[in-house]
Amino acid sequence: MSSSLVVRNPATDTVVAEVDCTTTDGLVSMLEGARGAQRAWARVPVGERCAVLDRFADLVIDRVNALADVLTSETGKPVTQARNEVAATVDRIRFFTSHAADALADVVVADDDAMREVIVREPVGVVANISAWNYPWFVGSNVFVPALVAGNAVLYKPSEFSTLTGVAMGELLTEAGLPDGLFSVVVGAGEVGAAMLELDIDQVAFTGSYATGRRIAETVAPRLVPVQLELGGKDPVYVTDDVDVATAAAGLADGAFYNNGQSCCSVERIYVHRDVADAFIERFVAEVDGFTMGDPTDERTYLGPLTRPQQAAVLAEQVADAVAGGGTVIRGGSLVDRGTGTWFAPTVVVGVGEDRAVMRDESFGPIVGIAVVADDDEAVQRMNATTFGLTAGVYCRDEGRARALLAQLDAGTAYWNCCDRVSPRLPWSGRGHSGLGLTLSVEGIVAFTMPKAYHLRQP
Repeated sequence: MSSSLVVRNPATDTVVAEVDCTTTDGLVSMLEGARGAQRAWARVPVGERCAVLDRFADLVIDRVNALADVLTSETGKPVTQARNEVAATVDRIRFFTSHAADALADVVVADDDAMREVIVREPVGVVANISAWNYPWFVGSNVFVPALVAGNAVLYKPSEFSTLTGVAMGELLTEAGLPDGLFSVVVGAGEVGAAMLELDIDQVAFTGSYATGRRIAETVAPRLVPVQLELGGKDPVYVTDDVDVATAAAGLADGAFYNNGQSCCSVERIYVHRDVADAFIERFVAEVDGFTMGDPTDERTYLGPLTRPQQAAVLAEQVADAVAGGGTVIRGGSLVDRGTGTWFAPTVVVGVGEDRAVMRDESFGPIVGIAVVADDDEAVQRMNATTFGLTAGVYCRDEGRARALLAQLDAGTAYWNCCDRVSPRLPWSGRGHSGLGLTLSVEGIVAFTMPKAYHLRQP
């Protein structure tokens, strides 16, 4: 494995930091420390465990600006969006800490004179959490906060593109009073993550691509290690014939291009009813034209550089494939030369069928395909023509119509007149190639436990 990891600013190509990578011996030592610490932590009352995480939340909100600056420096995320992410993470932490006691409480399912039956929730042990760079505060806290309040230890590997943010998380958890060994930051690229999977871990939580998630599941399957996989999306939205065009266009443009489209739940496919297609597309493009691309540290910037430069080739290939299939690029479609960094123009492609990559494969960048449909039935059929099943949405005036349409869509999350939204109160899950298991909600706490069934007979 590499001895060090160079962190570069994707906007300027400058070196931000160089961090020592975790060695194989270091991983073994982390696991040994986690085992001992976890056994003691599991005996700590849940209220005391939550108090530590609440102090962590206090530290995060106190230092939101500095933490956002770090995030921007290593991912290129516009600083206003980085600040929003860090601040909003506190609400997620508070949700978990305020609901943990009830979620983890013993449940008496039967109790009579002779026998009492009780379900007890026990922590799984040591969780290997291989996280993502696009929303590292959200994605990370979705896993390690409920895992910790449930009594587990966590080996946390941030993406190599958000290493400094992961290190900051570890430092703040220590400052909040989390005992040593319960949260260890693993530094490195893919080879370090692969080495983690060879450890005697009890659960794996991964956020990333379908291809990598599948490899992880195959690696640990012979040992029957449970996995939680939050994978990709090809998220569709249908714009019906009765919408307020301006409102729908504004919401969907933001849903497609916020964070440069680098999100598993970014809107990547839009199906618009033919009766409003021309008006919608015109207004949608006008919204996109209003987005400011530039220095991520500038408060006015909406679009920054691509965090992973290699994604530019994927986007360029999707554009070329769309054009070859008869599609028309009405905005963007190519790289923007800004001297340093990798910048891809916000791209809108129309008139493309589901056989083309831009409507079939995850883009994870500032590109969206728009197709015109004749009616609701065609919209549903085309929206379901995917191996992914993360989110799907409908914009229309009538809730009954929207609910009827959403009921036919094979996705873990359904949106009516909104998109690209995640709530700590609702489970986040995917179908098909979008993943296994879930995070968030009360169920996202229980996901890091094992049930033990007690049969208690009175003497």
